[in-house]
Amino acid sequence: MKKILKSPWTYLIIVLVLISAFYGYKNITGKAVQGQYDEFAKYLTEQGVKMYGTEWCSHCKNQKKLFGNSFQYINYTDCDKNRNECSIAGVTGYPTWKINNQTHPGEQSIERLIYLSGYQNDNDKPKK
Repeated sequence: MKKILKSPWTYLIIVLVLISAFYGYKNITGKAVQGQYDEFAKYLTEQGVKMYGTEWCSHCKNQKKLFGNSFQYINYTDCDKNRNECSIAGVTGYPTWKINNQTHPGEQSIERLIYLSGYQNDNDKPKK
């Protein structure tokens, strides 16, 4: 028994089992981790706001990172996969936000998106 506990493989296997159990539980229960901006992201999508970007764009990655887990609720179009849609929308750079039928190129802060969209919930505003 003592030999088993001294082996680094034993600890590796234990860690892998714990990680698998965590992800397995998450997949079985279907519970996603709640994001800080879930309500705001849902609001944006309900208002018809859309973000256009690509997977390789570093600014798009920053924009997604800003929303964290809440990004799953953003209406997002990958312009590498949907070039025609992006062209029709007038997208010339990434990321581009389309809000109230106006395009807003470049990374946008949460505060700016709140302003542009007219969002009114103080709970989702970033804390200073």
